[in-house]
Amino acid sequence: MLKVKTVKRKDPRDQASIEKFYLTSARQGSTDLKLLAERIAYQSTLTPGDCFNVLSALEKNIIDELNEGRTVHLGELGTFRVSISSEGKLTNEELTVNAIKKAKILFRPSVGLRKMLKYMRFQKEKAA
Repeated sequence: MLKVKTVKRKDPRDQASIEKFYLTSARQGSTDLKLLAERIAYQSTLTPGDCFNVLSALEKNIIDELNEGRTVHLGELGTFRVSISSEGKLTNEELTVNAIKKAKILFRPSVGLRKMLKYMRFQKEKAA
């Protein structure tokens, strides 16, 4: 269950608007590779150290694959890929890699992950 909280703010697209109340997700902390490794180890016959090493190798390999221009499919999690935006030029000859304005990493969640969001339950935190 995802906890949500109330925030009061203006519509960012219209600074002249009146402030309204909106719901936003209430962060409940974070999880790192070490904690994930411990949880996986508890669910398997591997040690936490073995799991951490595998997760660290996965992290490095995802970065390397993206750097090589490959799309990375991570099963039921989803897909990572690199996207770029560039300036337009009148001719192909004028176009060089210097025209690239920025690169970013895109993540597309799997069907199962999107379905999880569809059925997610929410709980509003009590006001402080």
